[in-house]
This record gives sequence, C-alpha cells and structure tokens, in this order.
Amino acid sequence: MNKFEQTRRDFLRIAGKGMVGAAALTAMPSIIKPAVAEGVEAPAWPWEWKQIDKQKVLERTYASFYTHGGCCAATVAGIVEELAEVYGYPYNQINPRMFANGGGGYGAQTLCGSLGGACAVLGLFCESKDAGALRNEVYAWYKAHEFPQYQPEFESVYTVSNSILCADSVNTWMKASGFEFGSDQRKARCAALSAETAVKVVELLNIKYGFEAAPVVEEAPAEPALAANEYIGVGKGFEGDVKVKVTMDGDKIAKIDVLEQKESMPQTAMDDIPARVIAAQSVEGIDVVAGSTVSSNALIEAIKDALSQIK
Repeated sequence: MNKFEQTRRDFLRIAGKGMVGAAALTAMPSIIKPAVAEGVEAPAWPWEWKQIDKQKVLERTYASFYTHGGCCAATVAGIVEELAEVYGYPYNQINPRMFANGGGGYGAQTLCGSLGGACAVLGLFCESKDAGALRNEVYAWYKAHEFPQYQPEFESVYTVSNSILCADSVNTWMKASGFEFGSDQRKARCAALSAETAVKVVELLNIKYGFEAAPVVEEAPAEPALAANEYIGVGKGFEGDVKVKVTMDGDKIAKIDVLEQKESMPQTAMDDIPARVIAAQSVEGIDVVAGSTVSSNALIEAIKDALSQIK
C-alpha cells in the first residue's frame, strides 16, 4: 500500500467516525445520552436485566405510542428508556425510534408491532433459547388477553383477538366498538395494548431474573358430570365463548342455563332468548336482541350446538 492510499484510508476512517457520531446524536431523544469515553466497550450480550417500575413502564409506553411512531417503537421505548432514565449506560445507547417501521403490523397488518418490540427486548436481555421461550409465553398471553385494560383517555370495550396478527386484533376491536381505524379511540386502544404488552415483558423478565415470583396457576375446577339428558353447547361472542347447558325432558327442551359469558348484553337478554327457545321448542326464528346482534347469535349458536348433540 502506498503512502497516499494509507493517508486516504485513515482520513475516511476518521471522517466516518465523526459522521456516524453526529448522525447518532441528532437522532437520539433527549433521554438517551451517549457514553462520554470513546473507548468504552459494548456490554456483553445478553445485557443485564434490572428492575424497573411497571406502572412507569405502562405510562411511558402509552405516551411513546404517540411520540415514537406506533406500537413497536413504543413497546421498546417504554422499557429501554425507563431503564436508561433509572440506570443510564448502557441502556441509553439504544434509540427505540429505530423500531418505528414495526407499526401497523410492519406496514402489512401481520405480526402485531407490539409483539415485535417485545421480541426485540427479550432478545436483548436473554440468550436465544430463553428469548424464544419467553416470546412464546408473550404470544400465548396476547392471544387470550382482553385489551385494553388500561384506559386513561376513553372508555373502551374489551376484545380478545385469539391471534397475534395486527389485522385480527385491530379489526376484532373495531367491529366490537364501532370505531374506525383513524379514530382517536382506536389509537388510544393500540397505545394501551402496547403498554400492557410492555408490562407483560417486564413481568416475564422479572420472573426469569428473580425480581418477581411467578404467579400461582390455580387448576380449573372439574366440571360436574352431566346427566344423560344434559348437553353443553358453545358459541363465539365478541368477548369470548358463550357456554350453555340444555336440559331435556324426553324430547322437549326443559331448561337452558347460561354457564359462561363475557358479553355486554344485559342479563335480561340472556334470560329472554333461552325463555323464547323453550317456548318455541326450537331455535329457528328466534329474534336477536336489538343492539346485541353478535352476542345474541352467539347464545343461539351455543344452544344449537347443545341440541345438535342429542342422539
């Protein structure tokens, strides 16, 4: 290598450092402050997990949904920026806005961006195998969780997506709530979803690293044995399954009990439909309750399911 080429390479190397440093500083939010010493080594991976306040993570993630570019970046920001504020380096070396392209199911309504952010955080603090196991726990929780529990701005219906996809999660909620995608209520719902997902990630990491005890899982009580003339049926409602028990007296419908339901239908409606089915001795032609079409149909579907099991 000649002297000119060596000098040119040294110049590019030094200039490149300056350009990267300037770009990084420009992009970083005020909470993220780079390490002063140029020779500081990157921490060993996985990074050390430290305890943080889950309520603060909840509130920070919710706010970050609006400031950081949506659900994915918000989920990362709620956790990493809280760590940065409490502990400083090295948590202040990550700019969560780099995950903004995960919003809207990565722009294609696929994996919910909040789950993408959760995967990024788990991958930062866990070995690959452990991160994968915790990821699966988050996925299972997400599919069954009633969002949004956190409602600082608007009152909202709860919905269960039974899916990890953005399209399923958002569309299920919009159908139940009646709000459009561009509404403030939908944005608040997704901000809350991100916040609750971030808190779930913190909980799992706390349990893994000994800051929190694992919740005690109570075994569901065994269902009582059915008599020969009793039949269980299930229908799909807005808020989950509607389960009924139909009791027969010979070939007649004698009684219909609603065993489980999380719908917003008034109890009078839940009583009325079974009474009409018994009076008609059929589910055919039974009218739905005004304003609760899906829930009414779920109850009727459950009764049909039970009756279909009669030999």
